[in-house]
Amino acid sequence: MSDWQEEQAIQFRDIVQRKPNFKMGPITLDIPKGFITAIVGPNGSGKSTLFRMILDLEKPQDGTVTVLDHPIGTGDDAPIKQRIGYLPEESLPHDDKLKAFEKARFNSCWYKNWDVNRYQELLLALQVNDNLPLGKMSKGMRRKCEFAIALAHAPDLLLLDEPSSGLDPLAWKSMIEILHRYMDPGDRTILMTSHIVEEVKRLADYIVFMAQGRVLGVYEKDELFSSWFTFFVSGEGLTSQMASRMPGQCGIESVGGQSFRITTSEAYQAEQWCETEGITILSKQALELDEIMSTLLLQDGISKRVHEARGKAR
Repeated sequence: MSDWQEEQAIQFRDIVQRKPNFKMGPITLDIPKGFITAIVGPNGSGKSTLFRMILDLEKPQDGTVTVLDHPIGTGDDAPIKQRIGYLPEESLPHDDKLKAFEKARFNSCWYKNWDVNRYQELLLALQVNDNLPLGKMSKGMRRKCEFAIALAHAPDLLLLDEPSSGLDPLAWKSMIEILHRYMDPGDRTILMTSHIVEEVKRLADYIVFMAQGRVLGVYEKDELFSSWFTFFVSGEGLTSQMASRMPGQCGIESVGGQSFRITTSEAYQAEQWCETEGITILSKQALELDEIMSTLLLQDGISKRVHEARGKAR
């Protein structure tokens, strides 16, 4: 897990939210300024709830949210919202009858930095016609229009909830290129959610794993993908008890005899350990994002059961 020392764009402190069938938190989480952070996790993890809290569309029952050094919900949030762009996962049904250019014109009244030329450039790059009612557009076409509207005022903070939902491969590629150019100044921040592994790989600098209203881990992307591996190992006298001592071990499976399939979050240290212990690495394979997520969920489930068992034992 990374120890972030950068200036923070967003700070969640001791966030707790309780609903009839859902409990979030407590969550303490920093989103660093000048980088792209992706939150990944199963549906219902609380990702969209965090976005709504940033915009003061939903208030936490406990804890505080600070955005661009401004405590949210403690006064006039209008100046800070001028600096935020937001693309929600679901389009707003009350916009259906508006033509896209009408929604853009409406938004231009609220954002002092609205740039109509920038808006037109984005439409051109995304190959979209904004002279149609939003409700009559395909999901992908509407997504591209709303993406252009969210970016047209050059926000300092961009919130993207499943940004590529409904996009075809060509539009997806254009969106990736636009977002990379958006980050060029160096002081802008993107917080996004995505289920698309390749999207996270192409865009994110940091990855936050969430499940069941809690943060399971925060990682620097390159460090994450270079550290999480599955090793197939074999050795004279190798037992599951010995294999469990591999650094970063978070999953063991016997594959017959004295051979094991071991998942680790510390690949380099694991290799050094194998060499020291005289264990042969038959092969190794990097884990994909969804496999890391599954492993974290499994570990979290085991940890919770152990905690519950200890509680009952007392």
